[in-house]
Amino acid sequence: MCCDRVYNVNVVRNQNIQPPSIMSSASKRPLPQSVWTWILITLLWGTVFFATSTWMLTKAVAMLGQGSFSPDRSQALTVYAVFVPLLLIIALVAMAVKSRLDPGSLKQLSRQKAVKEGSREQYFVSFAGSIATSFLFTILTACTHVAAVSLTGAVVRLTLATVFTAALLNIAAGLAASLFVGTIFIVARAAGITGRS
Repeated sequence: MCCDRVYNVNVVRNQNIQPPSIMSSASKRPLPQSVWTWILITLLWGTVFFATSTWMLTKAVAMLGQGSFSPDRSQALTVYAVFVPLLLIIALVAMAVKSRLDPGSLKQLSRQKAVKEGSREQYFVSFAGSIATSFLFTILTACTHVAAVSLTGAVVRLTLATVFTAALLNIAAGLAASLFVGTIFIVARAAGITGRS
């Protein structure tokens, strides 16, 4: 009887104790981004690209000598107020699409881990994505400025050539943002904040 009791106690203890490898791997496993994190990131980069796109549209009009586009600060802020709800819609739609294509965010988490460890994208993080995002945000910004004319009272005349040129110029801003993020990871690895596990 005494041996049986000792055996039963050991069985219960073994069932309640998880191997250290399982516990460590579970604790180190990163969590997927929440809805609010996704929205905040979209608002951050959307705001940056709205500012750069507006500036590039001004430069493109001056370069090509076509159309008219020179919003002042108050007009730009009014357009931005219209632009923010679009960013929220884009964030939610993009998150829904990502959830369908990458359930559990496994691919995203694996890619983030590889970037943090320096095994891919040493300097330019999300190189292709930065190019596409900066290009498309220029088109979206131009459309928003045109749609908000009744609110701003600004004179906005943009040709396709002007918008396309501004979008190409804005790629430089996208690459700069990509390099900026890459530099942060490089500095973090050098400081020992992130590294190989």
